[in-house]
Formats: sequence, C-alpha cells, structure tokens
Amino acid sequence: MLPPVEDAVLQNNPEFAALYSTLCTVVLNPDGTTKDDKSQVAIERDAVRQELDAQRLESAKHHLLAQAVSAAVPPEPARPSARTANKAAPQSPELPGPLLDLLLLLPPLLTSPEELPAETLQLLLSNPPFSSLEELMPDLASLVSSNLQSSAVQISRAVFPATNPSFIHRHVPSLARRMAELSSDLEQRSDSLAEARQSAANALAQLLQKHTEALTLLIRSLEAKHGGMARSLEHRAADVSLEAQLGQVNAETALWDVRKDVYSPEVREALRNYSLHLRDGQLRLRESMRTAQVELEDYGVVIDGRTGDPRKERALREAARAYRETRRQIEDAHSDLSRLR
Repeated sequence: MLPPVEDAVLQNNPEFAALYSTLCTVVLNPDGTTKDDKSQVAIERDAVRQELDAQRLESAKHHLLAQAVSAAVPPEPARPSARTANKAAPQSPELPGPLLDLLLLLPPLLTSPEELPAETLQLLLSNPPFSSLEELMPDLASLVSSNLQSSAVQISRAVFPATNPSFIHRHVPSLARRMAELSSDLEQRSDSLAEARQSAANALAQLLQKHTEALTLLIRSLEAKHGGMARSLEHRAADVSLEAQLGQVNAETALWDVRKDVYSPEVREALRNYSLHLRDGQLRLRESMRTAQVELEDYGVVIDGRTGDPRKERALREAARAYRETRRQIEDAHSDLSRLR
C-alpha cells in the first residue's frame, strides 16, 4: 500500500498532489506494484510470483502431509484408575506393529532440516518398516486421509460458524475457495481500514483547524467588546505608575535638599571628627578592659568561664570587705571629731 499523505500537505503542494494522484491512479497498484503488465519487468515478476506460488504450494503439501502423519500416531493408553478398572470402556483398534513403526519413523524423516546421507537413506529403505511400504500404503493413506478430513472439518467449523455441524462436511470441497475469499476480503478490509484511519486523521486535523479558527474569532470578539475598557485601564495603571515613580524621585530629591540644608560642611566635618574621637575612645576602653581582665585573672577572679583561683578570689573579696568596713569606721570617727569641735 502506498504511504498515506495528509490532505493539508496535498493542498499546500499542488504539484506534488498531481504527482501523487498520478502514481496512485495511473502508475501503481494499491500494493505498490506497477500497472504496466506488458513490460519486461512485469513479465519477469509474474514468472517469479508463479514459481514462488508453486514452491509455496509444494511446501504446504509437504507440511500438511508431515502434520497428518504425525497426528495419525495414536496416543499412549492411559492407566485405568481403581474406580474405573471394572468398567468396560470402548477402545480404539490397535494398529499393526509395522504400521505403527512407520508412523513413528516417517515424521522425523519428513521434517528433518538436513538431508540424510545416501547410505543412511538406503539402509532405512531396505529394512522394515520401509521395505514393506507398498503393503502398508493403503492403511497409511487411510489414516492420513482420515486425519486430513478431520482437520478440514474443524477448519470448516471456524470458517462456516453458522452451518449445522451435521452438514459441515459438505463445505470441505469449497474450503479453499472460501479461504481465498476471506484472505482477499481481509486485504481489502485492511486497505479500507488504513484509508479510514487516514480520513479520520485528516478530519481530526480539519476539526482542530476549525477549532483554532473559532478560538481566534472568539478572542477577536472579546477584544472588540472589552478591548477599549481593558486598554483604558492599562493606560490608567501606567499613568498611576509613572506618577508614583515621579513622586518617589521628588521625595528623594527633597530628602537630599534637607540634608544639604541641615548638615552644613562645618557640621559634617565636626561630626566626622567626633566619630573618630568616639572610635579612639572605644579602642582605649577595650584596651583598659583587657588590662583589667588580666589583673582580675591574676587575683583569681573567674571571667567568661576561664579558670581562676577561688582561694585568691575569696581572700581579695574579704580584703575588700575589710577595707570598706575600715573606711566606714574612719568616716564615722571623722564625723564624731567634727561634732566635738
């Protein structure tokens, strides 16, 4: 089948569309073969096809014969159970030993992928059961024919499901013709299905195109109906934004003007010098703190979790307490002396 082409491609490329139509209708068949049956290539192709069909027919016959011979071998009898041992069951007639041996040896010989050597083949044909092949041929043909008939009846049941099972054997002669009709109908339906899928894809593409056009028209209609109001709101918002930006710039300008008026060059110089003085004072204060901490550590005081001497710390605290007490007593004595005078 020729590859399908979308309708949009054919519409956008008129020359290619004409070429594609010529190929589909004049030059090629639906299966891709040429319609010129009188050319040398077509004649050679027909000869190859006929030879291929003959080989396929021969291979099918060989396969059916091998399958029929393989299926003609009776299954091994199952052991009767204890419950059914005493019941009489109908048994199929047993095959003769030579015929059974022939049925067991023929399938591997027919289905062997490699051809046997001439000596091996001569040895097989010169010994039973192959040496008695002419005598066993009627029984073998009867078994194979019965098996083929049974297979044909089963296929007929599948091909003619509406037929009464009692008369299904009457359709066996027309089975090949019916199978050919079904195969041809299957090919036609496959082609029709592919064409229907292509048509559905083209219809879907057209539907999507129409849907896009409808959405475009809807958007245009909404723009025509509400576009003026939306643009007016947009312009108003832009105007308000510009006014806000202008107000921000004016506020920053006013701030710098106020700073310029309040902080004169002399004031800024004084503030800068005062900042340097404060920075120097902070440095001196930190240095004094470090010196005091070192002295306190020498006296055994614990600072920031660092280890100290608790005995020194207690002694110094006791000395400080005694100093404060002595100082208080001296002040009391001075007050008493001043009162006595």
